[in-house]
Amino acid sequence: MDKKNALRAGALAAGTTLMMLLMSSPALALTRDDGDDPGTGLSVVETLGLYVVAPIALFVIIAALVMVGDKSHKKKDTTSSNISTKAEAKA
Repeated sequence: MDKKNALRAGALAAGTTLMMLLMSSPALALTRDDGDDPGTGLSVVETLGLYVVAPIALFVIIAALVMVGDKSHKKKDTTSSNISTKAEAKA
């Protein structure tokens, strides 16, 4: 029974994938619409800067701001982290 269900699931997945590929025709992307005014393309350097360097730089800046903000607070912890838990046993 397991082989039959696995075969059915595989056939369904393959059929769905095939239908999605047939329905999304990439050739339609080349057809210009009315009012379409595409600009000039990005160079390789501009693309890498926009999609690789800029997100990494933003991540580093945000991480640095968080670390600076965290270090500026003094340890004024009044919770249980500063309570000594060693028992003083006297016999």
